[in-house]
Amino acid sequence: MMLTRRLGRTDLDVSVLCFGGNVFGWTTDAAQSAAVLDAFVEAGGNFVDTADVYSTWVSGNKGGESEVILGQWMKDRGNRKDMIVGTKLGVSMGDGKQGLSKQYMVQAVEDSLTRLQTDYIDLYQSHRDDETTPLEETMAAFDGLVKQGKVRWIGASKFTAARLAEANAVADQGGWARYESLQPPYHLLRRSEYEGELESLCQKDEIGVITYYSLASGFLTGKYRPDSALPSSDRASGVQKLYMNEKGWAVLAAVDAVAARMGATPAQVALAWIVSRPGMTGPIASATTPAQLQEIVGGISLSLDADALAMLDQASA
Repeated sequence: MMLTRRLGRTDLDVSVLCFGGNVFGWTTDAAQSAAVLDAFVEAGGNFVDTADVYSTWVSGNKGGESEVILGQWMKDRGNRKDMIVGTKLGVSMGDGKQGLSKQYMVQAVEDSLTRLQTDYIDLYQSHRDDETTPLEETMAAFDGLVKQGKVRWIGASKFTAARLAEANAVADQGGWARYESLQPPYHLLRRSEYEGELESLCQKDEIGVITYYSLASGFLTGKYRPDSALPSSDRASGVQKLYMNEKGWAVLAAVDAVAARMGATPAQVALAWIVSRPGMTGPIASATTPAQLQEIVGGISLSLDADALAMLDQASA
C-alpha cells in the first residue's frame, strides 16, 4: 500500500506520489490513461493532478482533454469519492480565458467540474500568479467557491515566497480560505528556486509541497546518456539544453551509484530523495504504462540511507 501524507493543514490524506495527468490526451489516449490509473489505484494511490490547460500544446487539442479523460475514468469506475482530484486554472485557454479574476474563475470552475463529471474539486490551484488582478479579488473568489462546496481546498503553483505569503496574509485578513499547498519545480538538478525562502515559508506556515518536474523531464530516469543518440523531440532538446552538461552527468552518476548499491532504478532514487526532504507532501510523476507506474511507485517506498543522501546532496548542491 502506498504511503499517505497530510496535505498542509487540510484533512486531505493524499498518497505520497501524486500522479501527473499532463500525459492524458497527449502521450496516452483514453484507454492507456485508464490502464495506468487502474494500476495507480491498485498500488494504493489516490491523488491525481491535472489542469484545464492540459493539453493545449497538442495539435488539434483545445484544452481540457486531460480533465475529460480523468472524469470519464472516474465515472466508469464509480470511484470519485475515493480519489483526490487536483486541477488548476489561470493559464491561457485562448479567447481571453486566463488569469485569476472573479469573473473568469466562476466560469473556469464550472468548465472543469463539467469535464471532470463531478460536483466538487478537492484541490483547486492557481496555475500561476496573476499580478494584474488584486489578491483581494482572487482570494475572496476562491473562498466563495469553497463556501459553495465546489472546491474543498486551494493551492498555488509557480508563486514566489513573497507573493504566496502576501496572498495568504490577504486571506487571513478577510477570514477566507488560504493556499494550503504549493507546486514548485524541484528535483536534484533544480533546487535553488524552492530551497530557501519558499521552503522556509512552507514549513513555517504548514503549506503542503507537491513538486513538479520531479524527474527533470526524464533526465533522472537515466534515459539520456553521454554516449547515446538524442531522441528527436522538443522535450529531448530541452533536456539537452538544461541538463546534459558537466553538472548533470555528475548528478546522474551519483544517482546511478546509489541505485546500483540499493538495487533500485535511477528514477526511484530521484523520487526517494524528494520524499526524504523535510516538509514534502510528495512528488508529481507521470507514467504512460502500468510498468512505468510500478517503477515510480517503487521510489515512494525506497528509503535512502545516510550515505546515499549525503552522496546525492553533495553532487547536486
